[in-house]
Amino acid sequence: MGKLDGKVAFITGAARGQGRSHAIRLAAEGADIIAVDICAQIDTIRYPMSTPEDLEQTVKEVESLGRRIVACQADVRDRSELKDAFERGLTELGRVDIVVANAGIVPLYIGEEDGETFDDTIAVNLVGVWNTVEAAKATLVAQGDGGAIVLISSTAGLKGGASHLPGPGYTASKHGVVGLMRNYALKLAKHRIRVNSVHPTGVATPMVLNEQMGEILAAVAMEGGQQNPMPVELVESEDISAAVLFLVSEDARYVTGVALPVDAGFCVG
Repeated sequence: MGKLDGKVAFITGAARGQGRSHAIRLAAEGADIIAVDICAQIDTIRYPMSTPEDLEQTVKEVESLGRRIVACQADVRDRSELKDAFERGLTELGRVDIVVANAGIVPLYIGEEDGETFDDTIAVNLVGVWNTVEAAKATLVAQGDGGAIVLISSTAGLKGGASHLPGPGYTASKHGVVGLMRNYALKLAKHRIRVNSVHPTGVATPMVLNEQMGEILAAVAMEGGQQNPMPVELVESEDISAAVLFLVSEDARYVTGVALPVDAGFCVG
């Protein structure tokens, strides 16, 4: 038996990287998946974003584990579009028990952040998280069975960042996620719905492993930017998924309102 047998997880940003990893890990423990991703480029983002083919690969990998998956292209910035995607998954799978608000972007630039980039970053990383929880919240409450919500933030949600990376939009958005988490944790506790956030250091995903990010990291290194105290440059998506699994499972049945770093010690100093 898996830790999540009979559960359904709603995951955003599920086409690749951390989102795909979360979908696979939760499916391996018995969960069916509602997977959402924009699968398109946002103009202010310099690195290549996910594609429909990426989302199809997530579907294949979840189905290879014998689990059901409903995959939809939707933009977390669009409240009605995201709600429609959630409702489609709910109709096909019958319930929801877990929400993982994972979709996020990181603007890459050297110098001052422009207003359009700031707006897009806040819209995806903060408003998109709010939209995700709001899409599923009423169903979780109405089912009366409790539930678990995990918001994926960043070490930039706990610290101010270093040098050019991250910028003010990213840092503000990821700090804002902590505020959302704590507010939801208090409001939903009476319904036995737990809400926590996870704060990764750099993760080896397409968001980080690209030419554009390489330029920024090189600039940070030249200015003596902070590094992980543990001898690892990047953690793996699976490391974050392990934390998500813990938080959504019965192993964490009384854990709520926690900001959990998975950061190789980055936030210690």
